[in-house]
Amino acid sequence: MHQPHEWWRGAAIYQIYVRSFADTDGDGVGDLAGVRSRLPYLAELGVDALWFTPWYASPMADGGYDVADYRAIHPAFGSLGEAEKLISEALASGIRTIVDIVPNHVSDRHRWFQDALAAGPGSPERDRFWFREGRGERGELPPNNWMSQFGGSAWTRVPDGQWYLHRFASAQPDLNWQHPEVRREHEEVLRFWFDRGAAGVRIDSAAEVIKDPALPDLVDGADPHPYLDRDEIHDVYRDWRKVAESYTPPRALIGEVWLPDPERFARYLRPDELHTAFNFGFLTCPWDAARLREAIATTLAVHTPVGAPATWVLANHDVTRTVTRYGRADTGFDFAAKAHGTPTDLALGTRRARAAALLSLALPGSVYLYQGEELGLPEVEDLPHSAIEDPMFHRTGGADPGRDGCRVPLPWSGDAPPFGFGPEGTRPWLPQPRHWSAMTAEQQVADRGSMLSLYRTALRLRRRETALGDGQMTWLPSGPQVLSFTRDPGFGCVVNLGSEPAPLPPHRQVLLSSAPLTDGQLPTDTAVWLRLP
Repeated sequence: MHQPHEWWRGAAIYQIYVRSFADTDGDGVGDLAGVRSRLPYLAELGVDALWFTPWYASPMADGGYDVADYRAIHPAFGSLGEAEKLISEALASGIRTIVDIVPNHVSDRHRWFQDALAAGPGSPERDRFWFREGRGERGELPPNNWMSQFGGSAWTRVPDGQWYLHRFASAQPDLNWQHPEVRREHEEVLRFWFDRGAAGVRIDSAAEVIKDPALPDLVDGADPHPYLDRDEIHDVYRDWRKVAESYTPPRALIGEVWLPDPERFARYLRPDELHTAFNFGFLTCPWDAARLREAIATTLAVHTPVGAPATWVLANHDVTRTVTRYGRADTGFDFAAKAHGTPTDLALGTRRARAAALLSLALPGSVYLYQGEELGLPEVEDLPHSAIEDPMFHRTGGADPGRDGCRVPLPWSGDAPPFGFGPEGTRPWLPQPRHWSAMTAEQQVADRGSMLSLYRTALRLRRRETALGDGQMTWLPSGPQVLSFTRDPGFGCVVNLGSEPAPLPPHRQVLLSSAPLTDGQLPTDTAVWLRLP
C-alpha cells in the first residue's frame, strides 16, 4: 500500500501553458488570475495536479524556458503573490501544483550572464557558463562542432571575441554544472518554491545538464556522450532528492528525459534520484497495435526493477496535437519529420484520440494531459508567419513549422475569437481559428458525446475505480490488432486498432466507450472500459 504523500504514483496531471490558458486583463496573454478563475473547471475535470510550464520573469525568447529570474513571475502573468494564491487556492480544491525548473540554461538577460559579459575573458563570472576561445587563425570558428537543438551552431560569439555555448537558442546560455555556485543556486530555487507550497518540480531537459569539460567535437556513437546522459548527472539529482525529502510531505521530482536506451533511462528513477520521468516512447509511438503493445511492455519492464511508476502522455506544448497527428498517414511523432502541408483526416484523428485517451488513462501509473487535449483541439497549421514566435521556426528559416500550432490560446465560450480566452475585444497572442466556435468548453459541457464529456467521465471513473492509477496490469489474449488488458480488481480495457469490429471479453458491465459499440462488438479505432466478472 502506497502512502498518501506518494500521490504522484497515480496522479492525473494537467499541463498548463499559462500564456495560452486564460487572460483576465485583455492584453492577449494568459495570466495566473486567469488560471485561478478556471479552477472550478479544472476541479470538475477531475485532475489531481497542475504542471505549469515556466511562469518566471523571462524575455520569452523560447516561450519562458529562457529564465531571467526564478524568484519572480513574468509581469504579463502576474506577481509572486498571485502565484502563491494560485498554489493555495488550487490545493484547497484538491489540486497540487508542479513548477517547471530549467537547469540546463538561463536567459541571456539573467543577472549572472550579464555579469559575465561585463567581466570579460578569464573572469570568475564567466566560469558559471561555457565561455571559450574560438578555433581558426583569429578565433573566428566555433570552439567545437556541437549544434543547437533549434538549428545552427550551439555557439555564439561575443564582442570581445570569446564564444559561449547554448544547446538551445542563442538567448539561452548553458550553465556550467561543475561550478559549485550553479549547484547551490538551483537547490535554493527548489527550496524557494517548495516553501511556497509547490508539491513538486518538473525538470526540463534533465539528461543534458552535465558537459564534458574538455568540450570535444561530437563524433557519431561517442560513448560517453559529451553532453547527453553523462554519469556525473546522477550526483545532481541525488542532491535534489535530499532537498525534496527534507519536506513534509516530501516533494516530487519529475524528469524530462529523452533517451533511446531504456536501461539508461531507468537509472534516473533509482530510489535516491527522481520519482518519475516522462515517457516519450509512448508519446511518439504511432497508432499501431504491435508498436503500442511494445511501448507499454517496455515501459513497465523498465520501471519495475527501480520501483518507480510509469507515466503516460499523448501530447505537450512541444509536439503536434493528438487529433492532428493521429489523422495522418504517419501517426508517430519525430521533430525531424515535421513538415508543412502534411494531409490530415481530423475525423479519423479525433476518433483515435478518443480511444487513446481511454487507453492512457487505464494504464498503470500517472498520466499527463496537455491543456486543450480534453477539448479535442487540432494543431493550428495556418498561423501567419508574422505571428509565429517559436525559435524552431525562425532558426530554420521557416523550414520547421515550429511548435506554436499547439500553443494557440484555448477557446472557452462564445462564437467568435477570443472565445472567452480574454475579455471581448482581446486579440490573443496567437490567432484562434474561427471554426473553434464548435469546440469551446461551453459548447462541449452541454454535449454528452463531446471530447470534454469523455475526459470528465473517464477521469471521474479513474478516481473512483480502485483498480486504476498505480499498480499492475495483465495482458488478455486478443487478436493482433487489439490491445486488451486487466487491472485488478475487476477492470478491463480493450482497444481495437484493426479494420474490423472486435469481440469483447466476458464482462458484467460496459463502464465507458470512446464510440458506440456495434452489436456488442468494439468498432475500429475505439476503446472500452469494462467491469469484468
